[in-house]
Amino acid sequence: MNILVVGASGATGSQLVTQLLHQQHFVKVIVRSPDNIPNSWKEHTHLQLITASILDLSDHDLSEITRDCDAVASCLGHNLTWKGIYGEPRKLVTDATKRLCKAIALNHQEGKTKFILMNTTGNRNRDLDEPVSFAQKCVISLLRLLLPPHVDNEKAADYLRTQIGQDHKAIEWVAVRPDGLINEDQVSDYEIYPSPTRSAIFNAGKVSRINVAHFMATLICNDEVWEKWKGQMPVIYSTSQDN
Repeated sequence: MNILVVGASGATGSQLVTQLLHQQHFVKVIVRSPDNIPNSWKEHTHLQLITASILDLSDHDLSEITRDCDAVASCLGHNLTWKGIYGEPRKLVTDATKRLCKAIALNHQEGKTKFILMNTTGNRNRDLDEPVSFAQKCVISLLRLLLPPHVDNEKAADYLRTQIGQDHKAIEWVAVRPDGLINEDQVSDYEIYPSPTRSAIFNAGKVSRINVAHFMATLICNDEVWEKWKGQMPVIYSTSQDN
């Protein structure tokens, strides 16, 4: 398969690329600096490195990059610095999602392209009646005011839900919602649910980044798993953690 990964130099994105390369897929990555990726990637015959800021690429460039892709995975996020949280671009994830989907649609490929967005359990799936306590609603409302990245994650998923929807002619999508992210060296057992089974604010669970990457890779490569979760926002927890 041919797969584009954006946000590939991040902690989860790099795990996803490594797993896809291990499975012998052809992977394109867009990164702002080649200094932030492993040297082994630069020499890998199945990896195409595109050095650019994704929002600086033209519509034509993105169309060419996505033209032969069976799947596009976004692991984009904001750096946890003052500039990363409050500086520009404040709508990095949303704008990249919109532009990538536009590029895919303009290519008029046969069949549909899979789009996988890494999101967060702090964002509700408004297609479902997900119960949220009054206290959590208050905290989320405060996060919307104080943390632009939270709003960015919400709007990116909302774009997939409301604009791409369930019957798009060119795109099928899944928004993966991990809970509290941690680092682990090996893939472990994990569980997938349609909605959170615990409060993302007051009783958060844990999931390793390598497990999130494994699930995203499985969505890309396993059609049975894809059919189960397409058009949804599954939540992932590691079962090996003391949740």
